[in-house]
Amino acid sequence: MSGHNKWSSIKHKKAAVDAKKGKVFSRFSKELMLASKLGGKDPDANPRLRSAISAAKNANMPNDNIDRAIKKGAGELGGQMLEELNYEGYAAGGVAIIVDCLSDNRNRTAADIRNIFAKANGNLANSGAVSWMFHRKSRFILHDETLDEDSLMEMCFDEGIDVEDITKVENQLELIGPAEIFDQLVTLFESQNIIPEESGIVRIPENEVEVEDRSIAKQVLRLLDNLEDYDDTQDVYANANISDAILEELASE
Repeated sequence: MSGHNKWSSIKHKKAAVDAKKGKVFSRFSKELMLASKLGGKDPDANPRLRSAISAAKNANMPNDNIDRAIKKGAGELGGQMLEELNYEGYAAGGVAIIVDCLSDNRNRTAADIRNIFAKANGNLANSGAVSWMFHRKSRFILHDETLDEDSLMEMCFDEGIDVEDITKVENQLELIGPAEIFDQLVTLFESQNIIPEESGIVRIPENEVEVEDRSIAKQVLRLLDNLEDYDDTQDVYANANISDAILEELASE
């Protein structure tokens, strides 16, 4: 899981920057829309939506924004229905990338994603070309001073929930487990009055690509940033492993 934890750290740092840019609500809106689209707009019957609502409220997202995102995902606001789209490709250095999008215009999104890849010396690939390198997992980020890795593992064990990995990522707990236990974890955290800062079904790379060249790392990060900043993007996953030294050097530019 080390590669995923490194990538999680990168994403956490970017999330802090996004918050300053005012993009944090956009990220929550997309998760609310997707959860509503996939599981319906009733939170009582949709654990993923319940978790997304809790996280959005914890970030002080206005109730009107939350309700609008849920209704949009459920197709209640008119216009074209949102469609979940997935794109696979490669960045410089052979880094595999998967981009999950939520779009009301398939042709526009495909053209835009292709253009973003091309401008950063990357290229799109056929469906299935890189997805086999990633596994779908439940992922939760928690910030609770009363919890540590051992106590969280014990809490899950007591409920018969078999998680795979719990680690500290920048003073936050990251829990990884099979995709099938997501609903169980949502229910567990609700019963303990624990509100995850992030939760969802994510893609974790099976193997990593070591990126040791600074110029290649810069191209990879530029592509990932541009993909994440794109309006239709829901999430971006990569199997890059970039050293802390290179990350810190590029961050200082």
